[in-house]
Amino acid sequence: MFGFLNLNKPAGCTSHDCINELRRRLRLKRIGHGGTLDPMATGVLPIALGAATRLLPYLRDRKAYIGTVRFGLTTTTDDITGDLCQEQPAGHLTLEAVQAQLPQFIGRIAQLPPAYSAIQVDGRRLYARARLGEVVSVPPRIVEIYDIAVLDWQPGEHPDLTLRITCGGGTYIRALARDLGTALGVGGTLAALQRIESGGLKIEESHSLESISPEHLPLRSPQAVLAHLPWRELNDAQLSDWCHGRPIVCGDLPPAGTLVGVTFAGVCVGIGASGGDRLQPKVVLKE
Repeated sequence: MFGFLNLNKPAGCTSHDCINELRRRLRLKRIGHGGTLDPMATGVLPIALGAATRLLPYLRDRKAYIGTVRFGLTTTTDDITGDLCQEQPAGHLTLEAVQAQLPQFIGRIAQLPPAYSAIQVDGRRLYARARLGEVVSVPPRIVEIYDIAVLDWQPGEHPDLTLRITCGGGTYIRALARDLGTALGVGGTLAALQRIESGGLKIEESHSLESISPEHLPLRSPQAVLAHLPWRELNDAQLSDWCHGRPIVCGDLPPAGTLVGVTFAGVCVGIGASGGDRLQPKVVLKE
């Protein structure tokens, strides 16, 4: 088994739970995922099978989400599953007031990760340390949010704002909900989250966990999933050098340093880096 699955992760399980279930169903140990989703979140979870796990770092970085922010509440996890920290009425908020705060969250911004996150500090996950009551100082991280669009507004004592967010990797939508609530002076937490795009895969083409089996395995090729890369086909004479990690002399290569997908007989055999007239192997797949 070699390729990618576009999995629609269900709510209530971790990304690793999905991997374990797929390993059991497909009887395959070598499975990985690209981009963790919180247990409450649903949506696109890119899954790599077999040697394709080595290609996960080269997935397209762009992600898109539909998230609902609930105002007037703050929680320990920055989402609705956490313990309540503070509650206050926010019925005075208007959509216009909220929209006025959104532009400051677009572009390259400094974002403080949630205390309950998978980031490692001194070799331990933040969520594990938070569960033990440890307070860990984590510096803000620079993330990029390309666009925020308002999809729905539900007024009330704790208004709900539904947004479509397009962003780069490493962005926490929970942190965005928290920080937007702080900017409005009422607090905020994430009430719902669906990832609709990740790693070049879209929600419309995803498959449920229940539908996946050895008999129904809708694999996508690396060439299709990594379509943002240029691709080059090796000939018989070049294949041996490639498999031994030796640079390949090629014509018509993109600018130096550009990543290039490499195929032989139409099958992905790795990733290289352009270096003038040579293609330097970075990932060599021999299976």
